Amino acid sequence: MLSVRVRFFAVRSTKSKEIFTNCENQTWDNNEENEDEVGMMDAVLNERSDAGSNAEEDQAQPREEKMSKRAQKKLLKQQKHEARRAVRKAEEKEHKKQEAARKRREWEEKLASVDEEERVKLIDARRGLKKERVEKKREEKAGKIERLRKAKEQGQNIVIDLEFAHLMSPNEISSLTQQIMYCYAMNKRSSSPGHLWLTGIGIDMETQLLKIPGYNNWMIEKESRSYVEALQDWKDDLVYLTADSEVTLDTLDSKKSYIVGGLVDRNRWKGITIKKATEQGIQTAKLPIGAYLKMSSSQVLTVNQVIEILLKFIETGDWKTSFFHVIPQRKRCGADSDAVQEVEQEEDYNGNADKQCEAKVCSDNFKTSAN
Repeated sequence: MLSVRVRFFAVRSTKSKEIFTNCENQTWDNNEENEDEVGMMDAVLNERSDAGSNAEEDQAQPREEKMSKRAQKKLLKQQKHEARRAVRKAEEKEHKKQEAARKRREWEEKLASVDEEERVKLIDARRGLKKERVEKKREEKAGKIERLRKAKEQGQNIVIDLEFAHLMSPNEISSLTQQIMYCYAMNKRSSSPGHLWLTGIGIDMETQLLKIPGYNNWMIEKESRSYVEALQDWKDDLVYLTADSEVTLDTLDSKKSYIVGGLVDRNRWKGITIKKATEQGIQTAKLPIGAYLKMSSSQVLTVNQVIEILLKFIETGDWKTSFFHVIPQRKRCGADSDAVQEVEQEEDYNGNADKQCEAKVCSDNFKTSAN
C-alpha cells in the first residue's frame, strides 16, 4: 500500500513541477488572463502541498500503519484522482504549447509569402497591437488596484471565519484554501469589490495560505485574531450568515459586516455556526434563496459561491440575478421559466455567464459552507 502511495505522489509531484515551470514561462493573452492566473496559483498550491505531504509521510509512518482499511482506500482513491488531475493539466499545457507553435509557424509562413515592404507593414501592425494589449493590461491592473483600495476604505465588509481549521482534515484545509483563492480572484475582478477579511488565521491555515503565489500582496485584511476581537468596535454590526437562522436577509447594509463560516464538509458539524454566533451575542441571518428559487436537490454552497453571490448583489442589488448567476439551471426546479430566461439572457449579453468553479447549491433547507 505504501509503495503505491509513493508512486502516485512521485507521479503527481513530477507533473505538478512541470506545470509550475510552464506557468512561470507562460505569457497569457488578455482574454485568458483571469483563468490562467487562478490556474497557476492552483498548480503551485498543489505542488507545494505535495512536497509537504511527502515530508509528513516520512514522519508519520507509524501512524499511517494504523489507518483503517476504509481510510487507506479513501486515501488511495484521492491520490489516484490527484495523479490523473496532474496528468490532465500537463496535457492541457502541452496543447497550449503546441497551439502557440502552430500560430508561430503560420506567422512565419505569412511573412515569407509577401515582399519586403508588405512584411514591414505586417510586423509594424503586429507590434502596434501588442503595444495596445500591454497598455490595456496595465490600465486594467491599475483599475483593479484602485477599486480594491477604495473597497478597503469604504467597501462592504465580508468576513471569512477561519477558526474551524482544527475540525478539518489536511485535504479539507487545502480545499478551503483554494476556495479563498477563488474568492480573492472574483473580488479582484469585480466592478464593485467588497472589503474582504480573513480572521482567526491559525498556523495550519496560514501555512497553506502562504503557499499561494502573491498571497502576501493581497489587498485584504488578514487577522490571526477572531472577528470579535478584530472588529470589536463594530460588534453590534456583525452578522453571521447561517442557514439555521430564523432571520432572512433582505438586503446588504453597508454599515454591517457579514461573516461566512470557513468550514468544509460541515455536515459533520451541523448547527455549529449559529451556536457559535449565539454564544457570542452576534446577529445571524440567512440568504433569501428560498424566496426566489426551488432547488432540485439538497447540496452545499461552497465559501467562494457564497462570496460570489454577495459580490453579485453588491453589483446589481438584485438577489434573483445574483442567485441565477451562481446557481446553474440544472440544479433549479419550479423556478419561473420566463424569469430564468430573462436573467440568463442578460448575463450572456454582459458576458457574465462564465464561472470559476462548478456551483453547488442547497434546497429550501439551504446550507452553506458558512452553515
